[in-house]
Amino acid sequence: MRKLKKINGITLTALVVTSSIGSGIFALSSDLGSAAAPGPALIAWGIVGFGILMLALSLNNLLNKRPDLEGIFSYGKAGFGNFVGFISGWGYWMSAWLGNVAFSTVFMSTLGYFFPVFQRDNSVPSVMVASCFAWGLTFLVNRGVESAALMNGIITICKLIPIFTFIVVAIIVFNGRIFATEFWSNMAGPVTASAVWGQIKACMMVMMWVFVGIEGATVLSARAKSRQVAGKATVVGVCCLLVIYVLASILPYGYLTQAQLTALPKPAMTYIFAEMVGPWGGAFISIGLLISILGAWLSWTMLPAETMDLMAEQGLLPKRFGRKNRHGAPTLALMVTGAMVQAFLVILIFAERAYEFAYSLCTAAVVVCYMIVAAYQIKYSWQHRLEKGNRVQLLIGIGALAFELVGITLAGLQYLLICLVVYIPGIVLYMMTQKQQLGYYCSKMELSATILICSTGAVTLILFFLGQIHL
Repeated sequence: MRKLKKINGITLTALVVTSSIGSGIFALSSDLGSAAAPGPALIAWGIVGFGILMLALSLNNLLNKRPDLEGIFSYGKAGFGNFVGFISGWGYWMSAWLGNVAFSTVFMSTLGYFFPVFQRDNSVPSVMVASCFAWGLTFLVNRGVESAALMNGIITICKLIPIFTFIVVAIIVFNGRIFATEFWSNMAGPVTASAVWGQIKACMMVMMWVFVGIEGATVLSARAKSRQVAGKATVVGVCCLLVIYVLASILPYGYLTQAQLTALPKPAMTYIFAEMVGPWGGAFISIGLLISILGAWLSWTMLPAETMDLMAEQGLLPKRFGRKNRHGAPTLALMVTGAMVQAFLVILIFAERAYEFAYSLCTAAVVVCYMIVAAYQIKYSWQHRLEKGNRVQLLIGIGALAFELVGITLAGLQYLLICLVVYIPGIVLYMMTQKQQLGYYCSKMELSATILICSTGAVTLILFFLGQIHL
């Protein structure tokens, strides 16, 4: 059997950063501009930063306290049984390939800066080219996960250059008068507490989206030099991300008005930088964005396959999903994931706002996994509350769970309902696996949960066909 290479802390930290920095940061300015003035946006960043840090600290704690667990979904299995472990793992797998769909839409919009035929990110030509890229990356990862991880680290260094350049120039041209004039402004009416809260709420989904991927070091923790290395990489990566995101999204408020930011086409950073330094700036940022998306796209092609592999090893999916080729890659898992990406790329042709729809679904799916991690952090810390430090860890887990619950309720409940539909075929695979291993399809509790998920999914489909839920 081929010995797998161990990944060091620097590479894992790069994986955390590159898994999250994809398309989101380049569209942040216009996304936030349409949602909030700089004041409410800063408050929202504080809330989201706190919640994501609580999640990262929970992951760090669990990596150190439960080094025997492998894969982010394993916390659900250890704490609440096989079915919850499956729900967590399937949600993570779903979010990863939905993230690939989101990357493909903004990738094509960026190509549209150079080739007008691709300016509409969900046109037929755009979907055809995006499909070619998606399958190309799938076959690359099928050649070996370790080599893809190394390439991902190299791409991280290359893609951060235009982002940092943008931040430096934005600091230089920052105009405090423009920033202060609209600090609390509300484009829809007078400034009130409820209006400010409404703006904060409108920021939540896009801010949560740009942090999706911080669990990358956890998913690949089995290949780290140590669990402590993986845990520290997660926390350091989150802190780096928060600083980068706040600077990149807030500084443009000191150069353009909120109305101007809202009117920008996507990706906004391209057009802001072109305004700052001239036409060459747009090309410079666009090239950086293309590299950035390819890096994140590569990571997120790797992560769902790794998850399906681990779920198969732990008896949550049929064993054939974990079978490796001669390069050590789970070919069937990669092909199934690629087929799902392809199917949703076609569906996006009929979506009104393809990019927003794709990243909202991705975020809603992964929040399910994050909530289960936080719940296990609470349970483990309570069970070991007499041990040093675990009472603090209990509070951290409560903070993480509260944030995820509030975030998804305020900003993405509709998308969570749509995700339930995709759970249905996964539950069928889970029951088949349970039948083979245990002799029965599911317990009474699991049956009740299955009925709830399937019935809610059916209601969601009915609402969709009645026009109450839109793509």
